Amino acid sequence: MARIGFFDSGVGGITVLHEAMRMLEAPEYLYYMDTAHVPYGTKTAEEIRAYAADIVSFLREKGADLIVIACNTATSAAAAALRERFDLPIVGMEPAVKPALALTPEEGRDRVLVLATPLTLREQKLQDLIARYDAAHRVDLLALPELVTFAEEGQFDTEAVRAYLCESLRETETERYRAVVPGCTHFRYFLPLLKERFPEGTAFIDGTEGTVRRIAELLQLPLAERAPAPAKVTYYDSGREITEEDELRRIAALQEQLGGLF
Repeated sequence: MARIGFFDSGVGGITVLHEAMRMLEAPEYLYYMDTAHVPYGTKTAEEIRAYAADIVSFLREKGADLIVIACNTATSAAAAALRERFDLPIVGMEPAVKPALALTPEEGRDRVLVLATPLTLREQKLQDLIARYDAAHRVDLLALPELVTFAEEGQFDTEAVRAYLCESLRETETERYRAVVPGCTHFRYFLPLLKERFPEGTAFIDGTEGTVRRIAELLQLPLAERAPAPAKVTYYDSGREITEEDELRRIAALQEQLGGLF
């Protein structure tokens, strides 16, 4: 049975784990949240590469057959270095710029907005992706770093979150956007609120499903034709296995919340 390791700075990668559990036929999962270093989006690329290398070593020792960098920021900063160093498949997250640009523009709405952390927006990986597919210069970028903090605090629909989104998007001409790309796994928790800020018909596209399909391809796993049986998941918090009931209940509540969103 395949054992798949996921890691993120915190709870954002649970959105990717949730999609894998929905789409794949019940392999075993390891999920590592690096809360000792959250958030990654304000760290340097060098720091993130060091954290990521330690995490991959840990998950490999736990028997992972494949590693998923369930974090756009860590993918941008560390994926290439990890693939050079480790001899097992490593799957990363990439903002869904290509499929967003491929959507048919509507009258007055042809632009694409990528939402991400500051480091993801700065890294060359994203700049190269945009240069490859955006010859018409239709992509705009917006950093929303505080959404990571809100997600880690369990604030998904509070007055503080709403005020932050209102201020962050105050100067954004939302009616011009055909598509919005949430380029951080933490941002999936906020899709209901984000959708309220954009006109009806705006497409929200991320790379989560494509990532899971890549996992299935690499491990030759079948995609589930119906809801798969519950899979075994072991959770770690910066190297410590999570066994406390309150922590496991919090994670289960996040999974339940995601089930209502997707």
